[in-house]
This record gives sequence, C-alpha cells and structure tokens, in this order.
Amino acid sequence: MKKRFLTVAAPLLVSLLALSACNTVEGVGKDVKSGGKAIEDTAQDAKS
Repeated sequence: MKKRFLTVAAPLLVSLLALSACNTVEGVGKDVKSGGKAIEDTAQDAKS
C-alpha cells in the first residue's frame, strides 16, 4: 500500500513543482525541451 502511494504521489508532486516553477506556456515548452535534451545527452553517453 505504501509503495503504491509513493509511485502515485511522487510523480504528482514533481509535476506540481515543475508546473508551479513555470507560469507560462513558453516556460513549460522550455522545460520540456531541456528535459528532452538531457535525455538525448544521456542516451548518447550510453551509446558511446
């Protein structure tokens, strides 16, 4: 029960914090873009 709560609550909390950090649609776009870039860089590192 506790594990299920954490798997639901943690992503929700992170999402709320991320959304409160950027007040505009432009800010959300920049955040998503930088997140994608980080994932892309990590994938490239793992590939090498």
